[in-house]
Amino acid sequence: MPRYTVALLVGSLRRESLNAKLAGALVRLAPPDVTFQRVEIGDLPLYNQDDDANPAPPVARLKSQVAAAQGVVFVTPEYNRSIPGVLKNALDHGSRPYGHSVWAGKPAGVMGISPGAPGTSMAQQHLRNILAYLDMPTLGQPEVLLQAKEGLFAADGSIGEGSRGFLQGWMDRYVAFLGRNAA
Repeated sequence: MPRYTVALLVGSLRRESLNAKLAGALVRLAPPDVTFQRVEIGDLPLYNQDDDANPAPPVARLKSQVAAAQGVVFVTPEYNRSIPGVLKNALDHGSRPYGHSVWAGKPAGVMGISPGAPGTSMAQQHLRNILAYLDMPTLGQPEVLLQAKEGLFAADGSIGEGSRGFLQGWMDRYVAFLGRNAA
């Protein structure tokens, strides 16, 4: 059975981030042949094309981790009806210099959680537009637009009973998608 490493990017830097909590719980649903590696994005400098020839160590680390992965999962909040700046910054760093993107061809999964009923639908749509341009095949269905409600997470941080089946279904679909699309 193939072994896959998936880069996991969380679009929130907040210590008590719901999206970081979701990412941690999601990892527990992965089959044994899939390993998730959390990619730190909070220490990246702001993207500046002048730095392309000599990237800062956090940028080199980001590119190395994503390049080594067979897929990427993004777990993002919604800020002002779009993705957070820290996530856009990471995407820009990984896509440069032009022609040397670490994102191209990596099968992507997208999800997010928010206190509001629409979940992170607008952020996910914007992210999907960016991923299309970056040549990342992206799992379309099922969409994971979660509203933070009591019982979503169990006391141990895993997914609660009421949502476990849905999120396990997403994981199973993503792993199959990864298998079909990983280079």
